[in-house]
Amino acid sequence: MRRRAVISGMGAAAGAAVLPAALVSPAYAAGTDRDRHRPARPLVIGHRGASGHRPEHTLASYRLAIDLGADFIEPDLVPTKDGQLVARHENEIGGTTDVSTRPQFASRKTTKTIDGVTVTGWFTEDFTLAELKTLRAVERLPSVRPHNTIYNGLFEIPTFQEVIDLAREEGRRVGRTIGVYPETKHPTYFNSIGLPLEPLVARVLRRNNLAGRNAPVFLQSFEPTSIKKLRGLVDTPSVVLLDQAGQPFDFKTSGDPRTWADLAKPAGLDYLKAFTDGVGATKNLVIARDPAGNLLQPTPLIKDAHARGLKVHSWTFRNENQFLPLNLRVGDDPNAWGNVLEEVRLFLAAGLDGVFADYADTAYLARDLHLAGR
Repeated sequence: MRRRAVISGMGAAAGAAVLPAALVSPAYAAGTDRDRHRPARPLVIGHRGASGHRPEHTLASYRLAIDLGADFIEPDLVPTKDGQLVARHENEIGGTTDVSTRPQFASRKTTKTIDGVTVTGWFTEDFTLAELKTLRAVERLPSVRPHNTIYNGLFEIPTFQEVIDLAREEGRRVGRTIGVYPETKHPTYFNSIGLPLEPLVARVLRRNNLAGRNAPVFLQSFEPTSIKKLRGLVDTPSVVLLDQAGQPFDFKTSGDPRTWADLAKPAGLDYLKAFTDGVGATKNLVIARDPAGNLLQPTPLIKDAHARGLKVHSWTFRNENQFLPLNLRVGDDPNAWGNVLEEVRLFLAAGLDGVFADYADTAYLARDLHLAGR
């Protein structure tokens, strides 16, 4: 088994990889002669970077995810007041930055309705990029990951351009292509306030020569309409995200009755395959759980998607017990680490093409064990 460095800034990942034109799961389908003969590998997607080890959506988090084996790094994108894209899980930044400690921004605290939900806090669309750059990131889950709080206040909010630059710089350092996997957050909402995301995303991708089918990019959104718009603008590989309950907000506003669960069925996949390359499904749509929370057998989703030429990536794999199936937890501490290696291996054995992981090192090891038949 290959060994890799696990400290950010130390040691390159073994082997050079160039992601293939269609960004299929054989991550080594092109590149060196040695790489061409490696087995097909599901993708490891650094969810918000290495968010189990560093505050999410920071350059430090993305850089560490690459060192820990991620094939892609995943920035969630929201706009600033002056139309710049930044990486934040939500446009409300009270829980992921130190904005609440900045008296000069106290008056910016407000209440808004985002996708039908009332939210109070500070919002990126009310700040210029220059103002956001004065803030610093903090750990979003301090009670779950107290070790990450030692990094509070150290890192800036990165722009989408800075994430792309980092992927390229780190790719050269470690000798393999690093893909980016951006998500458009709340596109219907942002369109309603005059900050449509799709043209902003397309502009950055075109500026970086990442606007075609060969680009090491997956675009993602919980709103199919956003992916349709992006396909028309840049034709970059993409997935539609599927949650277990509810429906896409663009469907709700347009009167379309279909739910995310409907889109995971054959008729829904037939609809999606016309404008996307795959689905990013919540784990329970891939392998269901019983009422107690134990894993059951795989659902037909992977088989049905593959039959239509669609990839299936799943979210989110986390090490802590509280995020694991009941039968894979270890002990009673919800924040202790359970048997996530077995969880990832079970999903890969079901045919999954990629995993969104907060701990890229864990997903990388699980993938190696899976491919080795161990």
